[in-house]
Amino acid sequence: MTALMLFKRHWRRTVARCLRGWQVMRTRGPGQVQFWFIALAIGIAAGTAALLFRTAIEALQTALYGTDDVNLLASFAVTLPWYLVLLIPVMGGLVVGLIVHYLTPDGRVRSVSDVIEGAALYNGRVEKKAGIASVLASWITLSTGGSSGREGPVVHMAAMISSWVSNLIRADGITGRDLLGCAVAAAVSASFNAPIAGALFALEVVLRHFALHAFAPIVIASAAGTVINRLAFGDVTEFRLPGTTTVEFYLELPAFLLLGLVCGLVAVVTMRGIFWADDLGSRVQRRLKLPNILRPAMSGLLLGMLAIWFPHIIGVGYETTSRALTGDLILYEAVVFAILKVAALAITFAGRMGGGVFSPSLMIGALTGMAFGLIATGMFPDQSGVSTLYALAGMGAVAAAVLGAPISTTLIVFELTGDWQTGLAVMVSVSMSTSVAARLVDRSFFLTQLERRNVQLAAGPQAYLLRMFRVGAVMRKSEDLSAEDADACGGMIQQSLFVNVSSTLDTVLPLFERTGRPFLPVVVLQGADKLPVIQGALYHLDALRVYNRALAATAAEEHS
Repeated sequence: MTALMLFKRHWRRTVARCLRGWQVMRTRGPGQVQFWFIALAIGIAAGTAALLFRTAIEALQTALYGTDDVNLLASFAVTLPWYLVLLIPVMGGLVVGLIVHYLTPDGRVRSVSDVIEGAALYNGRVEKKAGIASVLASWITLSTGGSSGREGPVVHMAAMISSWVSNLIRADGITGRDLLGCAVAAAVSASFNAPIAGALFALEVVLRHFALHAFAPIVIASAAGTVINRLAFGDVTEFRLPGTTTVEFYLELPAFLLLGLVCGLVAVVTMRGIFWADDLGSRVQRRLKLPNILRPAMSGLLLGMLAIWFPHIIGVGYETTSRALTGDLILYEAVVFAILKVAALAITFAGRMGGGVFSPSLMIGALTGMAFGLIATGMFPDQSGVSTLYALAGMGAVAAAVLGAPISTTLIVFELTGDWQTGLAVMVSVSMSTSVAARLVDRSFFLTQLERRNVQLAAGPQAYLLRMFRVGAVMRKSEDLSAEDADACGGMIQQSLFVNVSSTLDTVLPLFERTGRPFLPVVVLQGADKLPVIQGALYHLDALRVYNRALAATAAEEHS
């Protein structure tokens, strides 16, 4: 046998094994080792996407504003002609309006809340066409003066990558959610050079559980995302603190508890301000009969008018955040900038312009903490440390309350600043702020967003699992011998006791409780003048059995 024939035989065997392995993975799901390699690949892809998105924002900002350093955009904008500062957000709003009007079904930009919804209700999948449009809209928003953050579109962009992979390998719900967590972790890590916080953010905010089986692949993906960031920017932190920060322990801790209370209230005002502005914008739009396509442009006009006098609201706001953390602000500036940032963030979201809330929350928190620290250290100079420490703690406290993520936010503050010596102060403030905010909103900004769309995830799986099952999938069809006959169903229909075939179990189970009936007819409504068409019968026992299995599967996933 010649060497060529031997090579051909081995090559055919190798190809056949690869094809069999691919078929097994598509039909049965990936094995553990395969899954880790897939997690690594997703981590590299999501990290690269996050890096490209950040680079694209900086490139477009540089082209539009003419600055050499986008991190100093606020200072540079002061030197620009006022009409340029005004017109850039307006033009950006016009472009965003065109994108969301023609490329999304509801004119809404997708973000982190949609990824949470995809993890809970859609087996780890998110929309792709609307997601691509949202990435474009957020890119334009952040590049043209929109006052939001880049983590929202980055997380959704990563979720689209994991959704494509999940569909490719036909992943089940558990695998799809794990891949989603991997993508989110890598995107957050690559955006902020924060591998620990990236992994915990995916578990705490998106998957909303800490299942052991998901931990290893998510950490692998998060590490891959961090490597992507460091290859591009080096091992540097986003913010640099001056000198050392020290806490006068025991004496100063009550002040950080009080700071946490203040930050919790600031976070609640920020979140409610965003939702109030969104409702106000809708009312004004209806009254003026303004087309949806012009709504972002109107917000851009308001942002441009603010930016003429206060360019600190433009974009992510890292320059102002750094000034707060380094103590380069006076009390008046810290208070005014915080108020204006809240207003600018609310205007951006009211205009449906895109972006996230995490980076603005960091800025608002740092300014709040700086103002609080200046007052506290001024009143008790002998019993307190430096005011910049309060800015650091405030930064974490507001962001944690807005995200509803005390663990990952605490860690991301440490990784963003490189300061691990003040953990107690940050933890005390974060714990107080999240406790206060959770009592006044639905646990976080994202879950409240979903609640406003009637997607109820804040109460846990016992509340939202029922929405996953439609009556048509659980009922016994008319031709089924175990279903009730047409006469029995017809009698109940005459008493208006029936359910629509497209209804979900969350609306049906309360009807069983009120009526005490063992079954309800399932119908298709033909219209006001026509009788409903009987499709079958839904039994209370069948609905409870399906619900119980779903609860058991969720518990098994979360504790595996």
